[in-house]
Amino acid sequence: MAPHPANRLLILACSATKRDGPAYMPAIERYDGPLWQTLRSVDPRGEKAKVAFLSARLGFRAAATPIEMYDARMTPAIAAEMKAGDLGTRWPKQKTRRRGMASGEHPGMHIATLTGYGRVPFSDVALVGGHLYLDVMRHLVDLFRERGHIVGDARITEVNGPIGIMRRDLRRWLDREFVEGH
Repeated sequence: MAPHPANRLLILACSATKRDGPAYMPAIERYDGPLWQTLRSVDPRGEKAKVAFLSARLGFRAAATPIEMYDARMTPAIAAEMKAGDLGTRWPKQKTRRRGMASGEHPGMHIATLTGYGRVPFSDVALVGGHLYLDVMRHLVDLFRERGHIVGDARITEVNGPIGIMRRDLRRWLDREFVEGH
């Protein structure tokens, strides 16, 4: 039997293509690349999985998080810096070393909210994006497992490759048609 959608997590790489609109709008509405379009068409009411994103600029966040327009690309240096952190590492990184409350948000606050503060850990996870994004996502999955936000034997599906294949595989995962071992 398939897990309840509340136990499914989709982590999707951000998109260079963004919709214009208000200064801040939910990431799931702002991002407009092909994978985000597929997500919205296959799961228009957000019933098939909880969705988060990974951004070079904003880090890991729930897809409902309001975001502004920005332009940033994942680089090996940014990926390495993200992987050097933990669930409490705030992103974006502070530019100055002023004292006081650190700016930015951290992965721990978003994964906690998505799992009902650990009450409903994920057992089925899809990681969707380019190689650098997948590398950081794998690191985050390890941290989420350590804290009990993802069960130890969770099914982890990685979606990467040519965009047409990625759109197909994302659709299959959302619709539960993804072939085992693919």
